[in-house]
Amino acid sequence: MTTLAVDKVRTWHYAGDPIREEYPVVATDIIYRGAAVGENAAGYARPLVAADVFLGFAVAKADNAAGAAGAVNVTVEQKGFVTLPISGLAVTANDRAAVYASDDDTFTLTATSNSLIGYVSRWVSTGIAVVEFDAALVRAALQA
Repeated sequence: MTTLAVDKVRTWHYAGDPIREEYPVVATDIIYRGAAVGENAAGYARPLVAADVFLGFAVAKADNAAGAAGAVNVTVEQKGFVTLPISGLAVTANDRAAVYASDDDTFTLTATSNSLIGYVSRWVSTGIAVVEFDAALVRAALQA
């Protein structure tokens, strides 16, 4: 799949106040609202690429298309619940299956070379689930 080219409205399910953070954006790129955001090897945020560390979901567009690395920050939602389309998802995913991203808008239950973003909280329908995500816990799981 290709990364988002426009903002994407997501359905959020909150259990409390949003937990947000800002990260500097990689040079000459745009992160659109609703995009899964990853961290590259140099420590800059970008539209998530498979195997990036997951930072959260962009809450607003961060346009650094003409800027140097770090010239613009992206604000991300680090923790919460979001409804996502997930390839390969069936009702049996109610067992809290791990959810991965292969880019900023493609979600799957397949771990191979993808980025862990969270866990199925609730199955909605075939291919759709509410996903519980927590960027800090994902980072801790990767370091364990």
